[in-house]
Amino acid sequence: MTGFFLRAAIVALGLWLATQIFPGLHFAGSGTLIAAALLLGMVNAVVRPIAILLTLPLTILSLGLFLLVVNGLMLGLVAALLPGFQISGLGTAIGSSLIVSLTSWVASGLIGNNGKVEVIRYRS
Repeated sequence: MTGFFLRAAIVALGLWLATQIFPGLHFAGSGTLIAAALLLGMVNAVVRPIAILLTLPLTILSLGLFLLVVNGLMLGLVAALLPGFQISGLGTAIGSSLIVSLTSWVASGLIGNNGKVEVIRYRS
């Protein structure tokens, strides 16, 4: 359970960073930001696999680039479900999802499978 909340905090950091980069992304407050991160984690766990399966032919034809659109649509779904979270358009959603993905990717290098920070020591 700790791993989920740690990853949600990383997603919240990515969403905050995206608000600094994209002017079309707005949160009503820090509580909305945290709620959006938690809801995005749930949407990515439940809805995203179904969306990927349904759009598999388009994903194959685009050599995987359509997954960027799917990620942007998941962020748009969170914005539609959560009052106080606004996205101005699909371009902003796709760009924001890229920022969140990059932030999560960098942070996942520090977090192991169990959700704890791992320190690797090399002995010579």
